[in-house]
Amino acid sequence: MAKYLQLIDQIQQQIASEIWLPGEKLPSLREQVAQSGMSLMTVMHAYQVLESQGWIVSRPQSGYYVAPRAEFLSQPASHQKVQLTESVDINDFIFEVLQACRDPDIMPFGSAFPDPELFPQRQLMRSLSAVSHSLKPADALNNLPPGNEALRKTLSKRYALQGIQVSPEEIVITNGAMEALNLSLQAVTAPGDWVVVENPCFYGALQAIERLQLKAVAIASHPQHGIDLTELAATLAKLPVKACWMMSNQQNPLGCTLSREKKQALVALLEAHQVTLIEDDVYSELWFGSEKPLPAKAFEKQDSVLHCSSFSKNLVAGFRVGWVAAGRHAQRIQRLQLMSTISTSAPMQLALVDYLGSRSYDVHLRRLRQQLEQRKSLARQSLRRHLPASAKINDSQGGYFLWIELPEAVNTTELYYRALREKISIAPGKMFSTSEQYANYFRFNTAWEWNDSREAAVATLGRLIAEMLQGQRWP
Repeated sequence: MAKYLQLIDQIQQQIASEIWLPGEKLPSLREQVAQSGMSLMTVMHAYQVLESQGWIVSRPQSGYYVAPRAEFLSQPASHQKVQLTESVDINDFIFEVLQACRDPDIMPFGSAFPDPELFPQRQLMRSLSAVSHSLKPADALNNLPPGNEALRKTLSKRYALQGIQVSPEEIVITNGAMEALNLSLQAVTAPGDWVVVENPCFYGALQAIERLQLKAVAIASHPQHGIDLTELAATLAKLPVKACWMMSNQQNPLGCTLSREKKQALVALLEAHQVTLIEDDVYSELWFGSEKPLPAKAFEKQDSVLHCSSFSKNLVAGFRVGWVAAGRHAQRIQRLQLMSTISTSAPMQLALVDYLGSRSYDVHLRRLRQQLEQRKSLARQSLRRHLPASAKINDSQGGYFLWIELPEAVNTTELYYRALREKISIAPGKMFSTSEQYANYFRFNTAWEWNDSREAAVATLGRLIAEMLQGQRWP
């Protein structure tokens, strides 16, 4: 880990622990050099990154200070903490937004995927070519559910590196994380059951709830601290909830990661009410800092967490290979998969086995995290330059999303349509909730290489927002 990143992580943890309070002066550059033993250039770089991310502010002739808390989003007091929705109907709008992101002429700030140029495509294609030439007729059968044995063993070992005991027999390979999540939800619910989601939440959860004819209980999630456990406990005491679908690491769209203590408390609360946690953990490899955060599954005591992930967000999207560490539900999920997609592509599974065996994966992940952190910083700086001063940007230590709050006068669904006419996509708040609570919010993808065209697109967004604030009607 680069030295400047170590210092960034250290200062962020100190601010989060309130060692340094908002408005307090940080050690000067020279003091920090003396304390840390790092070079002046390294310390300057760390402070500049922290400033670009909104953690600290510089004052001419004075030094660096912890930024006011007002810089960060808070949960608006007017928002309801619990939303009950007996009939979810959101698929049509989500489909429309996702289709627009496929147009190569559109600036893809609304996309859910990182820049594919970040992935080691040549090495992956070499692996795919190698296994394609050696495919045997029996390979199709050997890769039926639960999936390729070597791949499941590799995943089991990666769990073990985090101190989590998951047997290869508990893992089911799926067609991406979405199939893992959908099959998991289907395995533990029946039509009409209540399911807890976060508010705002990943739209895939809302789509699955709609498809399976379930009822949604949306619990408010704080931009920095995540789901409100007090409201969750009250809800579990009132309703016969069967499952909870949530992201404990790099939540989409907020970007927040639950603390270790909160993950432990969450799992204990759900286990006390015999509620299955379906953990969507597709961004867990995209952390910034010195230590990878554990999934909530690490804290289960009753085999209560179905941990779902994939390679789509950190290695290759097109292969569509995901998995679920399903514990006692593994057999049921295999049967459901056989009745739907039958199995995950055998060549894709074998290609991943070949690539992962080369030990290049962790080298790639380290490089990927560095690039994403740099791009996120540049995007945030650009948004600060062009969006109105009243806009609030929720940043996080990982991933490639920024969650942005605009003044209430700006409806981001309307902004989405205005921007689309300018060949720019965003992900409006309507995609992430069954209510209108996030009508003035949007998600922004920062994973793309920053250049003049992206800077110009952000400037256009700023102009469109200014026009809406001035009350200019849309032609």
